[in-house]
Amino acid sequence: MKRVLLLVATNVAVMLVLSVVVGVLGLDRWLTAEGIDYSTLLIMSAVFGFGGAFISLLASKMIAKWQMGVRLIDGSEGTTEFWLVQTVKQLADKAGVGMPEVGIFEGAPNAFATGAFKDSALVAVSTGLVQGMSKEEVEAVLGHEMAHVANGDMVTLTLIQGVLNTFVFFLSRVVGTIVDKAVFRTERGTGPGYWITVMLLQFLFGILAAMIVAWFSRWREFRADRGSANLLGTPRSMIAALARLGSLHSQELPPQLKSFGIAGGIGSLLASHPPIEARIAALQAG
Repeated sequence: MKRVLLLVATNVAVMLVLSVVVGVLGLDRWLTAEGIDYSTLLIMSAVFGFGGAFISLLASKMIAKWQMGVRLIDGSEGTTEFWLVQTVKQLADKAGVGMPEVGIFEGAPNAFATGAFKDSALVAVSTGLVQGMSKEEVEAVLGHEMAHVANGDMVTLTLIQGVLNTFVFFLSRVVGTIVDKAVFRTERGTGPGYWITVMLLQFLFGILAAMIVAWFSRWREFRADRGSANLLGTPRSMIAALARLGSLHSQELPPQLKSFGIAGGIGSLLASHPPIEARIAALQAG
C-alpha cells in the first residue's frame, strides 16, 4: 500500500511541477488562446506516463515467468534446489524482507529479481549460472538480487520511468503546438507540423529519458553489489562472482528485466550495467 501511495504522490507532484512551470512561462494562457486545454493535456500525460509503467510493474512477475520460462522451486526438487531456496531465505531474513518466490530458467549465466512489492518478489537464476559458478559465487549473486529487492529498486525505477514518460508526452505536445502555430502557421486545429514535431520529439526526448534511466540503473548495480557484500559480510564473494561472470558468456535478458539482472550491456550511455571491471574496482575500494 505504501508503494501505491508513493506512485500516486509522485504522479501528483509531477503534475504540480509541470503546471507551475507552464504557468510561470505563460504557456497556459497561450495554449488556451490557441484552443489547447493544457490541463487536460497535463492529466492525460500523467495517465499515459505513469499508467504504462505502473501496469508493467504489477505484471512484472507474470511477464518474467512467461518470457524466461521460469520454473518455480520450493526446495523439494533436489539438493541444488534445496540449497538455493534456503540461501534465498537466509538472505531475505538478513535483508529484512519477505521470502520471495525462487525460480530457475534455462540459459547462459544470469539472474534477476522482479516484483511490485518487497515481500512478494521473484528471484530467479539460470542453469548456466548455477552450473558455472561456485556456491559462494552463486550466493553473492543471490545477495545482489536480494539487495535490489530490499532497496525497492523495481518501484524506484518505475517512478523514474513514469516521471520521464510524463515529461516526454507533455513537452513533445506543447512544443509541437508551438511549432505548428509559429512555424507552419496552422490557424485552426492541428496541422501536419504538429504531428511531425510530436513524433520527432518523442523519439529524441525518449532517447534522453532512456539515458537517464540507464544512468540510474548503472548506479543501482553498484549499490546492489555493495548490498551483497554487506549481506555476506565480505566483498570477496561478489568480486569473485563478477570476475567469473566476466569470463563467461552471459544470457541476454528481455528489455523489461535487463535492468534487474546481474549482467547487462556495457559501453554506452544506454547501458543498463556498468563495466564489470568498474564494479570490481568499486568493491575493492570499499
